[in-house]
Amino acid sequence: MNEAPGHLYTRQEDIARMEALVAQLPDEAVVELRLADGGSITGVVTTRPSMQVFRDRDGHEGFNAVVRIDDHRRPDVTHYLWLDRIASVTPLGSA
Repeated sequence: MNEAPGHLYTRQEDIARMEALVAQLPDEAVVELRLADGGSITGVVTTRPSMQVFRDRDGHEGFNAVVRIDDHRRPDVTHYLWLDRIASVTPLGSA
């Protein structure tokens, strides 16, 4: 995914929230994600995401991360989600 994140985060509480999400998204976990927009996705985490530093167009640095989820209902669909889009994670087991 070469896309830049829509939002970058520098406040410690925002970074801590995303780090907590990373901890809930281990390799091969089957999860249901509730999204900030009210939607949901159920699938398998292919690889645990990691926080990364990005720069915006103005050169300001901040953090975000992306997670890849292979859709449980549609195996041919892969989702790449920025962590800040995720409202909650419900573990459903492992693949």
